Amino acid sequence: MYSYCGFTNFGRNFIRTMQKLIDRFVSYITIDTQSDPNNLTFPSTEKQWDLAKLLEKELTEIGLSDVYLDENCYLMASLPSNISHKVPTIGFIAHIDTSPDFTGTNVKPQIHKNYDGKDIVLNEDEDIILSPNDFDDLLQYKGQTLITTDGTTLLGADDKAGITEIVTAMEYLINHPEVKHGTIKICFPPDEEVGKGAHKFDVKAFNADWAYTMDGSEIGELEYENFNAASGLVEIKGKIVHPGYAKGKMINSMQIANQFMATLPAGEVPERTEAYEGFYHLYGMSGNIEKTTLHYIIRDHDKEKFEKRKVYFQERANQLNASLGKDLIKITIKDQYYNMREKVEPVMHIVDIAEEAMLKASIKPNIKAIRGGTDGSQLSYMGLPCPNIFAGGHNFHGRYEYVPVESMQKATQVIINIAQITAQKFE
Repeated sequence: MYSYCGFTNFGRNFIRTMQKLIDRFVSYITIDTQSDPNNLTFPSTEKQWDLAKLLEKELTEIGLSDVYLDENCYLMASLPSNISHKVPTIGFIAHIDTSPDFTGTNVKPQIHKNYDGKDIVLNEDEDIILSPNDFDDLLQYKGQTLITTDGTTLLGADDKAGITEIVTAMEYLINHPEVKHGTIKICFPPDEEVGKGAHKFDVKAFNADWAYTMDGSEIGELEYENFNAASGLVEIKGKIVHPGYAKGKMINSMQIANQFMATLPAGEVPERTEAYEGFYHLYGMSGNIEKTTLHYIIRDHDKEKFEKRKVYFQERANQLNASLGKDLIKITIKDQYYNMREKVEPVMHIVDIAEEAMLKASIKPNIKAIRGGTDGSQLSYMGLPCPNIFAGGHNFHGRYEYVPVESMQKATQVIINIAQITAQKFE
């Protein structure tokens, strides 16, 4: 039986590893990698290459094998086994892009040591304050070191915290051969934030039996369920006529859009739902008298309810068209990804290993369903079962994003522990 010496040594070097995590994380977040949902190229923004190339150089320098950056900006590498017996090959994945919802240009990180539980002034000039009155989860990190921005950009902990943890764990395992492990694969894909992170992922080349995305939020999160997801495009035709002579002639597409929106359940929206409750989310709209476009996402964990939601969405348009006497509303629904639970449950030992790895790091696992999706949900349906583990950040995709350094350190320990436990269990 292997001892958990890797975790013990990592914990003993707390201060040194903390500073290394901070330095590495800051070097990543100050590179703008914001993706673009309106660009169909791979990657969707050229600037994602900047971080990919830096990581390619860094992975080579710390001693990983088979470092390869492909033509689509997918960076893969391997850590060879240091044991004689054969064990499953495991993988760790974190995406390099940041959300298109909020700017990631010119990130100015701020480091707050020994957080006192009070308001954090991010930007005095613009009166931007990160307050536990608004985000009470801050209080669980009193006494810890928090990294924030200056309030004018997102931070990029989603998912550069995950990248930091994976690289740091691999470097540790290379420098500590007494920690026994099988072959480990890592991949840093682009464009996860625009739903394309798994589209050109070469699962065969990755060649892992299973993997984990380090893409969750607060410490302890362990997830193997996510939403079934679809997009809903609503296109409404109108007719423009001089308003003084419009009676019986004008068709105002914006008014029809308002009628369509009113047909959907008012309580089934993100801001009024939680846990396993699904929703319809209007996230974009544009229009004039002649044409209005509504952009929705449709979500539900339960596959049967998900299918019913899509039918209900289409039926609302059909009924409204019938009442108008014309087919003025066109609906286009496209499935995006599915609940990974179906693919993970047959191999639940991979969740059990992650849970044990957290307990070995003195972390209470918080196993719950993701109210969203990760690359892991698509990869699970591509033949690579892929639960999601916390990376430590909070308030993703906005100016109030922050990450406790201690959470990143614990996530790094979990990666090391997973490697050890897998080697032990398959001895």
